[in-house]
Amino acid sequence: MTPAPAARSFDALIIGAGFSGLYQLLCLRDRLGLNVQVLEAGDGVGGTWYWNRYPGARCDSESHSYNYTFSKELFEEWEWSERYPEQPEIMRYLNHVADRFDLKRDICFGTRVVAARHDEAAGSWTVTTEAGEKLTAQFLITAVGCLSTANVPALPGLGDFAGRWYHTGQWPHEGVDFRGKRVGLVGTGSTGIQATPVIAEAAAHLTVFQRTPNYSVPAHNAPLTPEFRQWVRHNHAELRRIMQSTPNGHPFVIEDRSVWDVTAEQRQAIYEAAWAKGGLQFRAAFRDLLVDKEANDTAAAFLKDKIREIVKDPATAELLADIDHPYAAKRPPIDSDYFATFNRPNVTLADVRRAPIERITPAGIRTAAAEYPLDIIVFATGFDAMTGPLLRMNIEGRDGRALAEAWEAGPRNYLGLQVAGFPNLFTITGPGSPSVLCNMPVAIEQHVEWITDCIARLRADGLARIEPTEAAMDDWVTQVNDAAHATLLPQAHHSWYLGANVPGKPRVFMPYAGGMARYRAICDEVAAAGYPGFMRGA
Repeated sequence: MTPAPAARSFDALIIGAGFSGLYQLLCLRDRLGLNVQVLEAGDGVGGTWYWNRYPGARCDSESHSYNYTFSKELFEEWEWSERYPEQPEIMRYLNHVADRFDLKRDICFGTRVVAARHDEAAGSWTVTTEAGEKLTAQFLITAVGCLSTANVPALPGLGDFAGRWYHTGQWPHEGVDFRGKRVGLVGTGSTGIQATPVIAEAAAHLTVFQRTPNYSVPAHNAPLTPEFRQWVRHNHAELRRIMQSTPNGHPFVIEDRSVWDVTAEQRQAIYEAAWAKGGLQFRAAFRDLLVDKEANDTAAAFLKDKIREIVKDPATAELLADIDHPYAAKRPPIDSDYFATFNRPNVTLADVRRAPIERITPAGIRTAAAEYPLDIIVFATGFDAMTGPLLRMNIEGRDGRALAEAWEAGPRNYLGLQVAGFPNLFTITGPGSPSVLCNMPVAIEQHVEWITDCIARLRADGLARIEPTEAAMDDWVTQVNDAAHATLLPQAHHSWYLGANVPGKPRVFMPYAGGMARYRAICDEVAAAGYPGFMRGA
């Protein structure tokens, strides 16, 4: 018998090679001098952007803020072409970063993690890959992203469909040819809103199956002018300061005025100007939109009226405007001609709130009201967000306790960074952190730098492990809940922020809604005070 090969050993293992994994590798390898390995399921860097190649895939943060800011030289040498970068351009950027800092030599591509188990006696983690290889490390850092586990609805009959079906989060790299095809798109969140206009231009006919109508503000995407690009290069420090000091990590501040500080006519003019500018900054027009329901109602009414102005068919317009949650209580999409697409003769809106999908048939989709013949089905049904990417790796901590068991009633951790009973396991932008409520690169840089400093402090103090106390986790869960309920966010009862898009998933508001700047201050205070709430040991 041939003996099993010995596990390869490292100081740290990082799972994922997107924005998080690349920067964490750079910090641990080049700043701390650790022996580090990144394990990436895809065949290249990019993380979420490697998989999400669906038609219209584009960032909703403005390009000059959707990048790393840790290096002034990197920031100034890269130039974005558009206000909102498309998926291929983001991939070019991340490959540029990986090549510039020589990161790919420490990344194992095509390597999916299927298990991770903590060995208490050895004080290390053993990670098992799909190919059966085992690797060990003192520190295990998950950089798997919040939106990387596709949520394919368990609809009866899907296996009988005679055409082709796709999920937007698992898009074929060779693309999909919609020409001459009857296409059904299921889902009208941010992804569906991005994909609808692009698919409609190519398909013979597109049917959009809408269960939950959504707000959307125009992106007004356009090429960046040379003057603006030069301004960005010269204002690295100021942009970084603004992004690190604002609740959502974007390069703009929320206006310090209430909806009730102005007249109805002035308010209308402010909303019109924000609509004309476009983008996520619309929600920054007033400071009380996410904390005062009546204030929010004024923005919601404005946006619903815009839908009715744009969509020519009154019945279709009312279906699109029949929105049941406060504006921005769910992820607030931005779009390029989404509502105008429903004026096209080859586009139909199917209301599956009142007439739910009953099953997939060999010929298409059957709802309670009709059957729609289709050649292609596109599921824009989102992800098992935040917890899904972590739980599918079968992580086991002390005494073999599974993370899935520890989180059976919902995710519990301290600062969104660590879980009691799972020593030296760090989660980047996981539940309990601002993550998806924030411009992601800003949240990622903060997490990576905190984790790096924490490991450096451990080593300087001659210590080998760190994990939080149960009491610290209980207190943090309370703070996360209190922050959420101080806003209107929990009022969107079907939001993936609550896990409501995944049947059987505990309904817990997962991200920290107290703002990125406040969260950063809390984390800094904990580190400066010697890590209260954590147990550190040899």
